[in-house]
Amino acid sequence: MRALLEQSFRAAVAAADPLKVLPAHLPRPPRGRTFVAAAGKAAASMALAVERHWPRGAPLEGLAITRYAHGLPTERIRVIEAGHPVPDAAGEAGARALLEKVRALGPDDLLLALVSGGGSSLLSLPAPGITMDSLKTVTRELLRCGAPIQEINTVRKHLSAIQGGRLAAACRAPVLALIVSDVTGDDPTHIASGPCAPDPTTVADARAVLRKYGIPAPGPFSETPKPGDPLFARVENRVIATARRSLEAAAAVFRAAGIAPVLLGDDITGEAREVARDMAAQAQELRRPAALISGGECTVTVTGAGGRGGRCAEFLLALAIALEGVPGVHAIAADTDGIDGSEENAGALLSPDTLARAAAQGIDAKEMLDANDSYGFFSALGDLVVTGPTRTNVNDFRAILLA
Repeated sequence: MRALLEQSFRAAVAAADPLKVLPAHLPRPPRGRTFVAAAGKAAASMALAVERHWPRGAPLEGLAITRYAHGLPTERIRVIEAGHPVPDAAGEAGARALLEKVRALGPDDLLLALVSGGGSSLLSLPAPGITMDSLKTVTRELLRCGAPIQEINTVRKHLSAIQGGRLAAACRAPVLALIVSDVTGDDPTHIASGPCAPDPTTVADARAVLRKYGIPAPGPFSETPKPGDPLFARVENRVIATARRSLEAAAAVFRAAGIAPVLLGDDITGEAREVARDMAAQAQELRRPAALISGGECTVTVTGAGGRGGRCAEFLLALAIALEGVPGVHAIAADTDGIDGSEENAGALLSPDTLARAAAQGIDAKEMLDANDSYGFFSALGDLVVTGPTRTNVNDFRAILLA
């Protein structure tokens, strides 16, 4: 069962591999130059996919900003590694250099934007009056309080010189943005804070988010280009990989093994432990054998000092507690980018004897959950899923297998 769960996760990741899905979406070279502006956890693999399939004689240059340890060797597109989920000076310098190049493009050129999850922090260039330190502080506070990514990005857009459609606005050339979606709904405005997409949110919305969580404003907000702005007549935002397609690829793995897949959707949100309790109840109503599959992005509200772990491992630990005493349940929860939270694991695996093995080692599952230390729990049991960077990102993957 464990091998089947891991196979389903690999299938989900493969369905969003830029090296496989991006080439079919490449345009013809323009009369002038093509500049690639890539940002996100998939930036390096997307850039490499362009290089491998771009005509050798056609002008091509660019800059890709990705997370540390997510780079790949490229020839024509420069790769910069920077901080995520909290932005840093490397990302700021990269974003500044990228924006300068984009501003130099003319009507006969092409801006090929490669956008993926994680781009909000990696493509961080504070607007005038905002410092990088203040941007880092507000990002940390929003992450810590469990704010949904849409709210976090609403704030980021109005503190940025490059997000919320401003990258496209800075360019005189046609713009094609190819996007790997890591957000529920796959709306380009929410993916990497929509550098090439019109922004329906306002400064008032950003201020409201900060008031909601009691976070001081870091400086002056600025307004973003809105839907209907004529500048977007020369801009196309095209989503090329989604969580839904990845879930369908995983479902095919279970179906081939004679197990009925039940797709709950790719838009599951909420506190990880609450989502786990809801899914535990749904799982117990299924006719076996079955696999309950879902995607989306849960949140974790850290209390006190907090432990180690991300939303996938926290979901799985809460699921184990909710299913205590239910026989024959196996599960996996892992982030398709290969990183769950701040540690080196993508997620973790659950077996019918998980709690019993933990108890034999003197580990109290409920205490570990209360301390937000799901990483410590599954690490002690040897049940972490470690893939290394996958260089893609279509959000979380969860499968509950009832044998």
